[in-house]
Amino acid sequence: MIDRVSFTSDNLDLKAVSGNGQSPCNSHDHYDVAVKRVPPGIFPAIPVDRRSERPLYRQLYDGYREAILDRRLRPGQRLPSTRALATELRISRLPVLQAFDQLLAEGYCESRVGAGTFVSSSLPDQRPTPVARGAPAEPPGRPRRRTVSRRSSLVLRAGPDPWLAGRGAFRMSQAAVDLFPFRIWSGLVARHGRDPRVALLHYGSAMGHRPFREAVAAYLRTARAVRCEADQIMVVSGSQQALDLTARVLLDPGSRVWVEEPGYGGARDALAMAGARLVPVPVDDEGLDVAAGIALCPRARAAYVTPSHQYPLGATLSASRRLQLLDWAERSGAFLIEDDYDSEYRYDSPPVAALQGLDRASRVIYIGTFSKVLYPALRLGYLVIPEDLVDRFAAVRDALDIFPPTFHQSVLTDFLTEGHFTRHVRRMRLLYRERREALVNALGKELGDTLTVRGGEAGMHLVATLAEGHRDRQISLRAARKRLWAMPLSSCYLGEPTLQGLVLGYGGTDVAGIRDGVRRLRAVIR
Repeated sequence: MIDRVSFTSDNLDLKAVSGNGQSPCNSHDHYDVAVKRVPPGIFPAIPVDRRSERPLYRQLYDGYREAILDRRLRPGQRLPSTRALATELRISRLPVLQAFDQLLAEGYCESRVGAGTFVSSSLPDQRPTPVARGAPAEPPGRPRRRTVSRRSSLVLRAGPDPWLAGRGAFRMSQAAVDLFPFRIWSGLVARHGRDPRVALLHYGSAMGHRPFREAVAAYLRTARAVRCEADQIMVVSGSQQALDLTARVLLDPGSRVWVEEPGYGGARDALAMAGARLVPVPVDDEGLDVAAGIALCPRARAAYVTPSHQYPLGATLSASRRLQLLDWAERSGAFLIEDDYDSEYRYDSPPVAALQGLDRASRVIYIGTFSKVLYPALRLGYLVIPEDLVDRFAAVRDALDIFPPTFHQSVLTDFLTEGHFTRHVRRMRLLYRERREALVNALGKELGDTLTVRGGEAGMHLVATLAEGHRDRQISLRAARKRLWAMPLSSCYLGEPTLQGLVLGYGGTDVAGIRDGVRRLRAVIR
């Protein structure tokens, strides 16, 4: 039900008017809310929508503020009492008090002892509309065109991609958060919340909480064969911030950077925002084609790679190409940005060692995250930085947000050191293996003549390439209308797509949901 707070012309009679224009009350009280007389007509109408997700106090505050700025309520004009307004709207007085308190605090209104609340008499007579000297007049109601950075247009999109709009079958980067050990986690949270260390409540290091960095370094040395010490670990709010920081430190506007084609759009965005010129390098069954990259741009400043599980096609960078890539980086002075986003989950062989562990020339910046292993909203990741660049990364981090929040770092430290993390990863590896097999089998049974599966050996997603004649974006749009979140492979290309397919996540959907999703996907495709 939408009500309007309305004021009549003579004495600004306060009414609650229902959506059909009829008063919901049998009688109306009249309030003298004007110091000045008001032009004829109802003035103003403030919408109050009880079904809106916005709190009532916010709706009232926004409505009155806009009425004051638009001069529908004039300086010195009296407002209705909070009790009367609450009564007429048939709501609690509390949201009305909150709205009026906010208006008073921000100076839009003023309180006069014994008289009531009035529109502030110190407000200017007209709403400010700054116009540059000599600029043409804009039509009323239309905001002037603003000058903003060209970089922002590089990542500006018309709206969210439909295939990322919901949760359920085939949604990318969706973990089985319902099976996260919340009882253990909440116990650790309570432990640190009950007795917080005073040092953790003050400003911290730009690199992050030292005990957490030590725990991460120990894990990486053991599980990922990364060569690192705690002094090289920087804590970040996920891999996207890691990419942003790395780009700021390593690149200048115009620097050329290799990116995988197809590849991760988030990395392309972060690099483009730093002013990099992206060089798409093709990917095949052995991962990044290093020889092609050298032929395209031998003097690139950096290369972004996902060697353990190429995103999105799933290839593992072969040993010969790893050595070739490291040799190129050392000879050319380039940096390698290794994104190891879901290396914990490998099903048909042991996890592949990180590229960084083979680096003897300190050319690799290693990025990892806990989003896929724990839950995305945790927003905790890390960088492993070559020793000679630690000071530069720390200085840039300090300039951006000083230091990362420490509370969940301290909780995750205990989660790592007490063995909960390792047990959780083992459990999830078995679960995701089962879900992967269910998806592969269902695709073969329902769509074997239309889709070809590739890249299902690791991670939480696989790619199903489409037979000739199918357009993946059209299928993804139709699937989203059926609440199937299949991402089109073509969206991962910087240039013209050479493959049409669907990127299908399976981490956050159980076996029954996967089978049902494939059946519904078959109907969408056919």
